[in-house]
Amino acid sequence: METDFLPSHLKKYIVEQHYEKYTPIDQAVWRFILRQLRDYLSKHAHECYVEGLQKTGIEIERIPRIEDISAKLKEFGWRALPVSGFIPPAAFMELQSLGVLPIASDMRTLDHLLYTPAPDIVHEAAGHAPILIHPEFADYLRRYAQVAKKAIISKEDLDLYEAIRELSDLKENPNSTAEQITAAEKNLEKVSSQMSHVSEATELGRMNWWTAEYGLIGSLDKPRIFGAGLLSSVGESKWCLSDKVKKIPLTLDCLKTSYDITEPQPQLFVTPDFKTLVTVLDEMASHMAFKVGGLAGLKKAIEAQSVNTAELSSGLQISGVIRDALTDKSSQVAYLQVQGPTQLSFKDKELPGHDKSYHSHGFGTPVGALKQYPGKCPSRLTDTEWSAIGVADGQNIRLEFASGVIVTGKQRSRLVRDGKTLLLTLDGAKAEWNGKVLFDPSWGAFDMGLGMNVPSVFGGPADRIAYGETEDFVAKRVPAPRYSEQELALHKQYATLRQLRETKVSGAELEKALTTLLATQDKEFAQDWLLRVEALELLKARASSSVLIAKIEKDLNTIGAKDENAKNLIQDGLRLSGALA
Repeated sequence: METDFLPSHLKKYIVEQHYEKYTPIDQAVWRFILRQLRDYLSKHAHECYVEGLQKTGIEIERIPRIEDISAKLKEFGWRALPVSGFIPPAAFMELQSLGVLPIASDMRTLDHLLYTPAPDIVHEAAGHAPILIHPEFADYLRRYAQVAKKAIISKEDLDLYEAIRELSDLKENPNSTAEQITAAEKNLEKVSSQMSHVSEATELGRMNWWTAEYGLIGSLDKPRIFGAGLLSSVGESKWCLSDKVKKIPLTLDCLKTSYDITEPQPQLFVTPDFKTLVTVLDEMASHMAFKVGGLAGLKKAIEAQSVNTAELSSGLQISGVIRDALTDKSSQVAYLQVQGPTQLSFKDKELPGHDKSYHSHGFGTPVGALKQYPGKCPSRLTDTEWSAIGVADGQNIRLEFASGVIVTGKQRSRLVRDGKTLLLTLDGAKAEWNGKVLFDPSWGAFDMGLGMNVPSVFGGPADRIAYGETEDFVAKRVPAPRYSEQELALHKQYATLRQLRETKVSGAELEKALTTLLATQDKEFAQDWLLRVEALELLKARASSSVLIAKIEKDLNTIGAKDENAKNLIQDGLRLSGALA
């Protein structure tokens, strides 16, 4: 598995697929879902879907190997790598920006055949991969990931993500207790109720949901499906096109519409074509902090209470939890304050000696022009201009900014990159503004950044690799299921049936083998419907025992009478098996 090209902070999310972990029931569930989806979506999905299944190596008969999907996707400029369940949104987006489709290697259970809130290989492989063969959609997804990398993620977003991940994993894990699920549901309700604002990450999450996950394409009256959440759900792919779901033209207004991952969506957005996705994305990006910067961008970062980066006009990047932005009378940023570990970078590379351990207690700097040079960014002053105001190594200096901030101290050094002064380091320094002490000499050396303004503010540290772990990049694993003796016995039943199908057994030999298999099924697994549907399909295709066929049909009717969900699934299975007219 090729991972050498990945940054080190992303490698921890990549896992081995461990193909042997898939049980015979997993394989049967995959086969049932893919047969249903292909039958329905060949008529109702975007026209590239069926072709995409073939071109990405996704077969109906067995769960795909992710390395095989990756080999096929390389033809379209992508590759696939296995991950475990939910990974943090920031990590997911960064992987996509590198042309990697993260595929959750887990498989939904039979109980969650129609829909699972947790990512699984059905959703990622059968949902996302096929549409990637369309160049315009692939271009949108890459562009989206690049924009999402810059989005400001709030601490509240991270708490909500963790609550959703915990509940989804518990619901999909057959070993979870009712008490655990109830507690996780209450925690999600609590965290959701405490959300105080809509962050950029939340807005981007909504756009992703209403496009790549639950998007429709074409006309309002007869749209087709392209969103992976719909392409991978037997139930929702049919529900979404009914009159019960409102269809709305896709515009930037989709960012105002929240969603509930545990419920079918009451409305969906329709894009006329894939190019419109890029148009809407670009419109959204134009309002984001990394584009607008300034006080508006800084306010978003301050509200987020997470690690973000403020980039000065000099190119100096200040990464940490931005606490405050003091402004002058004209509402221009006069002084920037960052709390806790802070990293200083240039062109996304950490400056030597300015890592978060050196600036462990925070960072502050004036912003704006000097009074002596009011129309010029201080970073662009020439050596002659610095000398003219007495700025030189070893000299006591006094700098007064147009905002009113005054800095005094003895200059230790001046850091220059690409002809621009990024930092002045002063000893015994003091910074004051309107009688307020912003930096005290007792705090040590004062590394003062230089920049006329703050043209960009974006999510996360500038040099993520050098910065190290942040809260949004915590890797967790979905626990491996534990099977009881009875469950293992049922696995054996499904394995036997699969062997009968794959070895082309037919006629009297097939009837005899299925009679024995179904006798055990009747005794031990009376409520299991999927194996009986598969057995009936085999009999219809390869044998002619009307007695055995009638028995299976009777058993399935009995199961369906007790369980409405099972009844509908049975009907779908029988229709494709040729058992229903």
